[in-house]
Amino acid sequence: KAAAPTADGKTLRFGVLPITDVLPVYVAEQKGYFKDAGLNVQLIPVASAAERDQVVQSGQADGVLTDLINIVLFNAEQPRLQVVRKARQAFPNAPQFRLLAGKDSGITNVQGLKGVDIGVSDNSVIAYWTDRVLEKEGLAKADIKTQAVPNIVQRAQLLGQGQLKAGVLPDPLASLAMLQGAKVIADDTKYPELGQSVLAFRTPYVQSNADDIRKFTQAWDKAVADLRANPAEFRALLVEKGRVPEQLKDTLPIPQFPDPAVTSEAELKDVSDWA
Repeated sequence: KAAAPTADGKTLRFGVLPITDVLPVYVAEQKGYFKDAGLNVQLIPVASAAERDQVVQSGQADGVLTDLINIVLFNAEQPRLQVVRKARQAFPNAPQFRLLAGKDSGITNVQGLKGVDIGVSDNSVIAYWTDRVLEKEGLAKADIKTQAVPNIVQRAQLLGQGQLKAGVLPDPLASLAMLQGAKVIADDTKYPELGQSVLAFRTPYVQSNADDIRKFTQAWDKAVADLRANPAEFRALLVEKGRVPEQLKDTLPIPQFPDPAVTSEAELKDVSDWA
């Protein structure tokens, strides 16, 4: 929906994927935190990562929730996107991504994945995550094999049908796959930095609207505080905006969000080295 301009006539346009990571943006909108800060925010729903990239490239969005692989690829030739806040990462009791084996795959541990095609999306945070987690869990680079299945819903279906022996999924699809018998072989609870998502804005926008970005991140932080204080209040919003399947609408955990921080240079460098 188009938003009425603020006193200075400016609108901050922010691209949002239908994933659970964006929940604080909707909480901030619902609670009026953007308005309270004197900020006019227009949320631009995008259906896929490709569409998200398109709205940034064309200047239809000023900022987006994205990941570090996307940042590195976007900034390959010049600094076009700037990270302003870590959005989400894994916690010791709450993974962000899970590497799952199909229920009839016979795979029970990381060693069982040697040479097995693992469903991922190429050149994505999931591909990076898969390589790094399996290396840390003791697999040699040469033993890690992946198969490109960019459509995440299709990846979950192929895993459920036994056409993929293993695949990497985020919630809510990971939890749904587990309900259907998939087995967790590895996750990122020990490696929170690997799957992090971030809030990023176009570099020219950052240079001329630093104050608006500060207000945006303050509204985000308020929303995160609300989610921590009373997660149950926002379940309906999570189900609606995060495309939570019917079977999980009462049980899927409300996502956890980190304290205010930005990505470290070492984390960004590791992604850059991988890319």
